[in-house]
Amino acid sequence: MKAVAYCRYSSDNQREESIEAQIRAIKEYADRNNIEIIKIYADEAKTATTDDRPQFLQMVKDSELGLFQAVIVHKLDRFARNRYDSAFYKRQLKKNGVKLISVLEPLDDSPESIILESVLEGMAEYYSKNLAREVMKGLKENAYKARFNGGIPPLGYDIKDGHYVINEKEAEAVRLIFQMYRDDYGYRHIIDELNLRGYKTKKGGNFSKNTLNAILKNQKYIGTYIFNKGTKNNHNITKDDVIIIENAIPAIIDKKTFEEVQQKMKNTKKTQGTHNAKTVYLLTGLVYCGECGAAMTGNLGRSKYRYYRCNVKDRSKQCSNKDISKDKLEAYILDQLQKKIFNDDVLPVLAKKLNNENKNIVAEREDERKILARRYEEIIKSINAIVDTIAAGHFHPSLDAKLTELENQKSEIEIRIKELDMKPDISIITEEMIREYLNKDKGVFVAGDLRKIKQILSTYINKITVFKDRVEAKFKIAVDNTVCEWSIAASGVEPPTLRV
Repeated sequence: MKAVAYCRYSSDNQREESIEAQIRAIKEYADRNNIEIIKIYADEAKTATTDDRPQFLQMVKDSELGLFQAVIVHKLDRFARNRYDSAFYKRQLKKNGVKLISVLEPLDDSPESIILESVLEGMAEYYSKNLAREVMKGLKENAYKARFNGGIPPLGYDIKDGHYVINEKEAEAVRLIFQMYRDDYGYRHIIDELNLRGYKTKKGGNFSKNTLNAILKNQKYIGTYIFNKGTKNNHNITKDDVIIIENAIPAIIDKKTFEEVQQKMKNTKKTQGTHNAKTVYLLTGLVYCGECGAAMTGNLGRSKYRYYRCNVKDRSKQCSNKDISKDKLEAYILDQLQKKIFNDDVLPVLAKKLNNENKNIVAEREDERKILARRYEEIIKSINAIVDTIAAGHFHPSLDAKLTELENQKSEIEIRIKELDMKPDISIITEEMIREYLNKDKGVFVAGDLRKIKQILSTYINKITVFKDRVEAKFKIAVDNTVCEWSIAASGVEPPTLRV
């Protein structure tokens, strides 16, 4: 029987066996029971209370390939720490013809084993939840005393003997941020002023929009202590779990200023939401800064001037690239698409070219399949020859090592062949089908609905890079050259008018 090993070292219990020890125990078990281990999956320093275990999830996915019949773990709690996850993933494995084996908890399919397995899983889940409860109990006790509960304190505060105290130097920056925002200064102006005065974030970095937004919303600055409010990823917090104590820590901002700022932020968010609903930025996710490589996103200026701006420049002023007009850039890209793809003369030629490329891919896959099959036969012959040599009494340690190497190569080829089998069959695609697909998207392009055009652009555009003096657009498909350039400053030539 072929099997894979799954190991996990939990960072919340340093006394448990390391991954190396788990692997050693699993291999010894496999040797005793004539089981061949073809692959080892290991997650290190991860918790089993969530699915944040990439190797585990990859193992479950690989079980669909039919290359192994069992998953061996050192203990059942290495597999999952709650009964729901355990049952869910074991059901997936069972559906794929794979069973779960525990080295230290040998179980069969008898009623007694089913009960024992449930008890073992329940104990592991109890341990995990009880540990979390005990930790939370201590954190809550700290919170009732308005004591620091870990992490990094907000800008403007230091921690002394477990309590918040004001850091006057940093508090100056916090007061400046609130004052300027209340006086109608935008984030960019506030960041410029902070940089001019030499202020830094709590981590010693430059300020960004997100940093300012978090500071302006933080109720600690009016002396309110809040614990266990929850996050975007945790919606299970109840009102009884949240601890809020007013006037519990030294205030840096008065309540009147804080409330005025909160109201301004609400009004600004409503206004931005209205503008964003009316404006469609066609190239979002496709256009990048040529100076620093960051993404460029759509913005609306005070005079309703629409443009794309580098994200790094927008957040922290650390990029010197220029903004570029939304309308001009989009007009240029749409014009190039019309010339290179959605053109009555070009489209049939393009369909023929794509069909030929598709045939080449089909031929390459078939060639790879033949090479793999030939190599597989060679490995089988070599394995049989070594087995015959050992059976004849001519054993040498080097033969064992060579046999292991060949078995690994055999498993890798089997996986690759399975992957090829699971790929969609593209041999059925014809030139006529490609032409129909292109004509369908051309119809969207001609109709002029910007939201629908935005949905199809990623099919044809690979990347748009905006430099200080030019724009470079790379298309995924084109009859002639897939790269086109528009020299912004050098030529002085304006792009065509946006037609849709």
